Amino acid sequence: MPNFLLVSLRSGELAEQIAAAELRDFLRATRLDPADLTHVNIAEVSQTAGELDGYDGVLVGGSSLNITNPHWDEWQLHVHEEMARISGSGVPAFLVCYGASWLSHMHGGQVGPAHAEGSGPTVIELTEEGRRDPLCAGLPETFTSLTGHTESVELLGADLTVLATGPSCPVQFLRAGEHVWATQFHADMDAQAMKDRMDFYYDYGYFSPDDYHTIVASLPSINTTWSNRLLANFVDYCTSRAGARA
Repeated sequence: MPNFLLVSLRSGELAEQIAAAELRDFLRATRLDPADLTHVNIAEVSQTAGELDGYDGVLVGGSSLNITNPHWDEWQLHVHEEMARISGSGVPAFLVCYGASWLSHMHGGQVGPAHAEGSGPTVIELTEEGRRDPLCAGLPETFTSLTGHTESVELLGADLTVLATGPSCPVQFLRAGEHVWATQFHADMDAQAMKDRMDFYYDYGYFSPDDYHTIVASLPSINTTWSNRLLANFVDYCTSRAGARA
């Protein structure tokens, strides 16, 4: 029986609703049954991801945090500690959006606003290393996804491998070591998920409110089949790995 953990990084008044929507998104994209996916939200410093032993894999959702924040408060420092514990646990992990910036920063890279992308579609292009990565099995060399971020990797950290790039953001998918992956784009999202997230973060700067209706109207035309497949492939990779160890 698959056994996965989803860690949300949502705080504030809407934390419960955002985390619940994120759970729905990951269940759909991974194709996991609800019984196979434990969900925790680290909304404050008293909360953690819990014990990681026994999980086949860990999924970490996005966050409204930024590496480039001029001051990291206690909660952000706590989130970073938990992400470091997850990525260093030996359990395969898949981080989404903020995780790409955090992972590069942790490895000595540089994060900044030069390649920010507004809410909406983005083009993903696998690199040669990406075409060989097990999570990319069966994916086309170029596909589309949904995204929205105010910062991204500008200088890659040490010991990281770029698995996908793109015309609007040069680091879209990366790997640390053998078992930790991170996407800048939202591998968990489809059109409804993006609309929901835009509603939650309407005034956060991911898009101009004047463009809201135009963006939402365009979302159903964006094919997220292959970006979602990355998460399903992660599940397959982890369960096969767990079976081989049994």
